[in-house]
Amino acid sequence: MYICVCNGVTERQISAAVTEGASTMRDLRKCLGVASECGRCARSARECLRAAADTNRPAQSAGWAESAARSFNGLLALEPETY
Repeated sequence: MYICVCNGVTERQISAAVTEGASTMRDLRKCLGVASECGRCARSARECLRAAADTNRPAQSAGWAESAARSFNGLLALEPETY
């Protein structure tokens, strides 16, 4: 779907920009021209930016999951206490 009609920017282009490192509206304005003309797309562009960032976040937090799994497995390896 088109987000910025003035510059012909789509949701996919915003998502691709986020994947390539864009993280702010300033970044989107600089690389795609979003909200640089009439500004009516700013709210929708910001929502797309947040959605794309949230979509990319789980891949970035995979390291945390691996670390937690290793810690849990380490706990399982401990010998049980004798009472």
